[in-house]
Amino acid sequence: MLLQVKSVSKHFAGLVAVNDVSFDVRQAEILSIVGPNGAGKSVLFGLISGMLRPTYGQVFLQGEEITGLKPHRVAERGIARTFQTTALFDQLRVVDNLAIGYRLRTTGGFWSTLFHGRRWKEDKDRTTAQVTETLQFIGLANKAFHFVSTLSQAEQKRLSIGVALISQPKIILLDEPTGGLIVEDTDQITDLIQKIHEQKKITVCLIEHKMRMVMGLADRIIVLNFGSVIAEGTPAEISRNPQVIEAYLGAGSNA
Repeated sequence: MLLQVKSVSKHFAGLVAVNDVSFDVRQAEILSIVGPNGAGKSVLFGLISGMLRPTYGQVFLQGEEITGLKPHRVAERGIARTFQTTALFDQLRVVDNLAIGYRLRTTGGFWSTLFHGRRWKEDKDRTTAQVTETLQFIGLANKAFHFVSTLSQAEQKRLSIGVALISQPKIILLDEPTGGLIVEDTDQITDLIQKIHEQKKITVCLIEHKMRMVMGLADRIIVLNFGSVIAEGTPAEISRNPQVIEAYLGAGSNA
């Protein structure tokens, strides 16, 4: 198992946002976490990525406990994430955002940077190569020197994924990567996720509300409702699960 979440809970002033959640993420799979609004999905990503500290429970990456580590320490160990609202530097260019995303994989310190030493040059060359490759991979090579504020919503979504990807993660957590996009743009993001999975061999865990996309993309699905796991299985199994149908459609509904 690549990632293990064990009995994780998160309380906010008496409100239980995540309640005793346990699951594993396997190497090189696409796992989707779904559930109604307010089910605790984004809070769960916050607990895994270090943005939030669990009230109870533990998180392990490749057998090493990462519970409560600062976000940059979690990222260094190989977990990258995106957010529902794109967290980009919109007054910087596309290339600048990608270069910042690669910063945690560079080795040069203050003095090397100040005096343009050997490590600075090595870091600069590696960063340039990685940025160029990532631009091609996410389909934004023609927008490399555009300011982020001039990009469309779909392009900003692709760039957000690129910033996560360039950090060379073992697993990417994608929080609603197609939220607010039209069908054509959704299909392009879906293709990009497939490409990351197939060509980069990176494990993907995503939160999504577009069930048609999830059913065609995910190897496995976990369903949350009111902060708890109510179902886990393949897309076919989830589509027939009575608890899932009730959570989405209400009691008495038919699949």
